[in-house]
Amino acid sequence: MVRLFAKLFAKENKDLRKRIYFTLFALGIFCLGTGITIPWASVLYEELGFLEIFNLMSGGGLRSFSIFALGVSPYITASIITQLLQMDIIPYFKELKEQGYVGRQKINKINRYLAIIFAFVQAYVISIFYLNTNDVMIMLKTSLVMTAGTSFLLWLGDQITMKGIGNGSSLLIMAGIIQSMPGIFSGAFTAFITAGTYNLGVGIGLFVLFIIIYLLVLIGIIWVTLAERRIPIQYANHTTSAYGAQSSFLPIKINSAGVIPVIFASIVLTIPSTVAGLLKSSGATEFINKYIVYTTPTGFILYVLLILFFGYVYTFMMMNPEEMSKDLNKRGGYIPGVRPGGDTSKYISNSLGKLTIVGSLFLVVLSGLPILMGNISSLPSSVTIGGTGILIVVGVAIETYKQMESGIVTRSYKKRRHTR
Repeated sequence: MVRLFAKLFAKENKDLRKRIYFTLFALGIFCLGTGITIPWASVLYEELGFLEIFNLMSGGGLRSFSIFALGVSPYITASIITQLLQMDIIPYFKELKEQGYVGRQKINKINRYLAIIFAFVQAYVISIFYLNTNDVMIMLKTSLVMTAGTSFLLWLGDQITMKGIGNGSSLLIMAGIIQSMPGIFSGAFTAFITAGTYNLGVGIGLFVLFIIIYLLVLIGIIWVTLAERRIPIQYANHTTSAYGAQSSFLPIKINSAGVIPVIFASIVLTIPSTVAGLLKSSGATEFINKYIVYTTPTGFILYVLLILFFGYVYTFMMMNPEEMSKDLNKRGGYIPGVRPGGDTSKYISNSLGKLTIVGSLFLVVLSGLPILMGNISSLPSSVTIGGTGILIVVGVAIETYKQMESGIVTRSYKKRRHTR
């Protein structure tokens, strides 16, 4: 990594440095915008439920009702929906998927339009539930400002992708999460040392222990994110003997679903409370708060089961073993010792199923740590260890690093080729 950053200052990487500077400038605009609060809105002090993860991704902008309160979360929702529609649910979307680059461009355009629609609907619902007003005009103005903020971020993300480094939307999400991280350590420092709850020596020891555990969790997340099962693949060379065959492998990550199962599980658990709030049923609300909310024992068990369920279902929807087997067969590849067709599909399915169980359990531990920590400790809710936010940061950071490394290698190769 040190050598990589040293090579950034080489003469041939001047354009890459410009891209990095542009990316940092764009992320600075995003961080500045998260601090601009909508004048007639107020800071939220109540629980946000599943919206807490979107508040985290917007750098705390949702809780403060900033102009970037929704971040790019409506675009995430739109992308997930179109991904699901490509699974042979609507033929048109499946055709777009099979069209390659042109199809991806059309799907991206559809995602943008859907994101703006979702942004307005989501902003208006949030305004109804969390703004202390019955003025329809204020709620409409708030919704329009939040929708305009999301539209600007979509444009800004495209600019980062084209003129900067990395995926623009992913980097905006990462910037929002990183922006909220200093509050975790400052809150822990206050709780352990300056609040006077503990003796000074004990408080310092607990704070150091907190940092060590946090770093260990971070290392574990990096390891799981990079870990993968490599299924050996052999491509027959039809022009020579079997000794001339080309060997490769099919990589399957431990956590192929990312944070999507956690988002789905949180949404499902929040639906009952949303319906009870709309119906204004005190009995239903009391039952939900006692048994459904994930901070309760039964709610936590339900939350875990939903993460495991969505982790398994979403992974197999996005990585269809039958399609992988057919694609492998079309390209003349096969798994040594496994017959092409149904046996290959079954082999991939078994491998994917075992890895998905491990990956889903990893998500359960990661998303459950903040909940358990909040129940067994007296620390403020802002002080957490684990959480899906750090998983997003690690994933985006690794992908951006790989893109930087690829750019430097390509430029170095072009320079050597030019000097010959």
